[in-house]
Parts: sequence; C-alpha cells; structure tokens
Amino acid sequence: MKRWALPAAVAVLFGFSAVAVADAPSFHVVNPVAADPLHTFLVHAQWLSGLGCPTGTAGAPTDPACPTGDPADTHVEGLLLVKTGPTSTGAAAVAELADVGSLPVAELGFDIRRAGGSADLRGSQCGPVSPRFEITLGDGSGYSLACASPPPSVAAIGSGWTRLRWRAPLLAWSVTTRQLVDISGRTVSSLRIVLDGGQDANGGADGSGLAVLDNVDVNGVLVGRG
Repeated sequence: MKRWALPAAVAVLFGFSAVAVADAPSFHVVNPVAADPLHTFLVHAQWLSGLGCPTGTAGAPTDPACPTGDPADTHVEGLLLVKTGPTSTGAAAVAELADVGSLPVAELGFDIRRAGGSADLRGSQCGPVSPRFEITLGDGSGYSLACASPPPSVAAIGSGWTRLRWRAPLLAWSVTTRQLVDISGRTVSSLRIVLDGGQDANGGADGSGLAVLDNVDVNGVLVGRG
C-alpha cells in the first residue's frame, strides 16, 4: 500500500465551534474491512460491543469527551483497527464510510480511545500518518487527514477518550502536492479511515499498532456501531 510521509502536527486547538450544514446527509454506515491483498492475516477491523466511548447508555457513566454519540448504538460499540508487525507490511485495517458520495464536506472526525489527546502516548495509535481519513473528492483529487496532522479544530479530552473534529477551514494534505488545502464545502466521492501504522517506529511513537475509534463524524452525523 502506498503511503505518504506527512509533517507532524505543531499544535492542538481547544474549544468548540458551530458547523452549518444545509441538509442532513445520508451517511449512516461505517464498514470495517481488512485490506490484506497478500493474505498476511496481520490486520483486523471490527465493531465490538463494550469497546466504545460511553455516553450514558443503559445508565452507564458518560465520558466527558463524548457527551453525544450515535443514538442507535445501544451496546457501547467501538471500532477496533489493528495491525500486527511492521508498518512496511502491505496491509491495512480500513473503515469504509458508506453513502457519502456527492456530499459537500463541512466536518470530519472521530472519538479515539486515548487518554490525553493526540500528544499523549497512552492508548490508541494517533500519529501524523495513521490512522487517517483518506478523502477523494468529486473531481478525483485525493487528500489525507491524519489523527495528529493537520491539527484538529476540536480536541476535547475526557477520562479515557479524546474527541477530534476538523471543521472549516477544513484543511487536508493533498496527495499530489503534499500541501495543506482547504476542502470545506467541496463535494466528496469517497471517504475511508485507514490504519496502516504497525508496531515499529514508523507506525508511531506508541508502537501499539492499533486504535479504537467511535462516533465517526461526517457533517455532524455520528456513526458509532456496526
């Protein structure tokens, strides 16, 4: 799998801002996929009960990072993305976001099981390359937006989770020019989240090779279950 070296994040901004979305998008499904063309069996992607960010379901406590969640998630599901071994292995854990074609993108994000924000090594992988949104626009151009680069508009830190949101100006790395480009309001053709960082230094300083995500966000609509 081709990968691009992206600059490290230089800052994390705190605080919340409103997002104006003209129409409710049809986005409602996140499909986990093991992209493993060489059949290495070193990657896995799956929604699992009891792995997500608690938002008071069935009387459970609410993590401060996740005051809102997917109302259809009744089993506190979380999305496990894992890669065993070195980053150079040609395999990735992927989450395909369905029904996003023709949407004008205004906001992207997810909640990540990481105790102290993207700069904290406790918990899930969160680096300048992986996990990342891979964004294809309607004109065929490709962009990348990783957990730690560019820095998010919102980084709300809770007890064991961090909520990351990227909002207008929605900056993403151009695959062709390696420059940050504002893609706010541009029409999306496809979206997916990719974890291909392994357990070596190239996969991130934590060396975990895995991430647990929840409440995948497209234009303010949250999906937190399989």
